[in-house]
Amino acid sequence: MNQSFSDRQTANALGSGHDGQMVLALPKGRILKAVTPLMAGTGMAPSADCLGDSSRKLRFSTEDPGVDIVRVRSFDVATFVAAGGAQVGICGSDVLMEFDYPEIYAPLDLGIGACRIAVAQPAHLPHDPQEWASWSEVRVATKYPAITRRFFAARGINATIVHLHGAMELAPMLGLSRLIVDLVDTGSTLRANGLKEVETIAQVSSRLIINRTALKTRPDQIDGILSRFRTALAGTTTAAE
Repeated sequence: MNQSFSDRQTANALGSGHDGQMVLALPKGRILKAVTPLMAGTGMAPSADCLGDSSRKLRFSTEDPGVDIVRVRSFDVATFVAAGGAQVGICGSDVLMEFDYPEIYAPLDLGIGACRIAVAQPAHLPHDPQEWASWSEVRVATKYPAITRRFFAARGINATIVHLHGAMELAPMLGLSRLIVDLVDTGSTLRANGLKEVETIAQVSSRLIINRTALKTRPDQIDGILSRFRTALAGTTTAAE
């Protein structure tokens, strides 16, 4: 008989299915590099091959023999944790906003990966917030359909989504959409492609996330990991001062 999603989640949170190890999901790319000093302070620093680009492995050991790391796409971290494949993870608050998984508890802002979700448009067009009030609908290219729909719906505007996974900046110049919604850091990519930021939807940073079932079934281990992150975070803040 096939297990239900809930049954699988509970089994994974308890540790069955992956030899009882605690599993921590980390995102590939810039956040992985940014979180490396923090991980060193937790006593769970990943093996060297996790931090390089040459390894094709996806699961790695850490300094702690009871904790493994899986390296996945940033948008998938929350899904791995929500489904119980990993008990703990690090992901951006943008991902949490987009998927809004009830299975996830996000107790700690790690203060890394700071950026924002923003609306952008061609730089040569004027931006008049009053004009938006007259729109009934608008085409928007984004990888955040849920966030985008909620943002425009709150203004009485129906957002027709052009769902892309990258290169959003091309959409207005190729006639796919009038606006884009994307992550913005310095804004240099927008400017290089003839766009300008016109509205900020939300500030974004990376969060430590926990599977709620694991929090109940493995409280000592989860509390221990949370405490180690808090101590490491306090240490990095003190060092920065």
